[in-house]
Amino acid sequence: MSDFVTGEQFEITAGPYWSTITEVGAGLRELTREQQPLVLSYTADEPAPAAFGQVLIPWPNRVDRGRYTFEGETYQLDVSEPELGNAIHGLVRWATWRPVERAADRVRMACAVHGSTGYPFRLDVEVEYRLDAEAGLTVTVAATNRGSRPLPYAHGAHPYLTVGEPIDGCTVRVPGSRYQPVDRRMIPSGPQLAVDGGEYDLRAGRRLGDQAIDVAYTGLEYGPDGRAWVHLTGTDRRTSLWLDEAQPWLEIYTADHVPLDRRRRGLGVEPMTAPPNAFGSGTDLIRLAPGTGYTGSWGITAG
Repeated sequence: MSDFVTGEQFEITAGPYWSTITEVGAGLRELTREQQPLVLSYTADEPAPAAFGQVLIPWPNRVDRGRYTFEGETYQLDVSEPELGNAIHGLVRWATWRPVERAADRVRMACAVHGSTGYPFRLDVEVEYRLDAEAGLTVTVAATNRGSRPLPYAHGAHPYLTVGEPIDGCTVRVPGSRYQPVDRRMIPSGPQLAVDGGEYDLRAGRRLGDQAIDVAYTGLEYGPDGRAWVHLTGTDRRTSLWLDEAQPWLEIYTADHVPLDRRRRGLGVEPMTAPPNAFGSGTDLIRLAPGTGYTGSWGITAG
């Protein structure tokens, strides 16, 4: 029997929640509550379309022309988004990950990033997916510099929230007070702007309609528990994503260019430690010294 193109499938469950994580990319392929999907999914024998549920390390979003300078040295990444001329979404989303801990309600996956021409650094990454019968899914990302010199680092994730209906009729709440304008190549084109009263102001929540969004928010409003929340509310269901203060950026994408059968059926909600082209600009880029690490958490719940 042939293996799936996404490798081994790791199923976890807790109460009404159930999820599947893939060996390839340690991606979130499925998440349901009482058999109702909370994220857009795909089959085990299908490469993740439009980055569905993927882990984005050591950079989320894009690097302009794949070129960046770090500590006086200039590097050239592979241009993995040739239509726009960028390097996109890191180095691990098609890599083989290995499980290092498994239980009924959780799985912890690990990946070693070895040096390459465009990223000649040594990085170990672990991602834990844990389900709770009340709280839903918690995802914890931990990265450690195992090399002999400092390295540039950022991380993100790419789930698409769904409530089982087109997002046009849904109410969306995003807790960001500023956003990053981008050019036609999706590279930052100027300073951050306040959302105040404009087309990207979703802080109070409003019906999305046919608005197309693909921008990074920051200036996030965190609660006393250190979490910021995005809510997608449909006719009779709500799916929510939270992120902690380790991730001060949040890309919102209205799924306008995903496969047709899932187009605008979900909302891309991407927790990120840095904005687009952070490797190029240095904005919120993390400098990991040898032996040091960085950890961030986010999660999804229903109700």
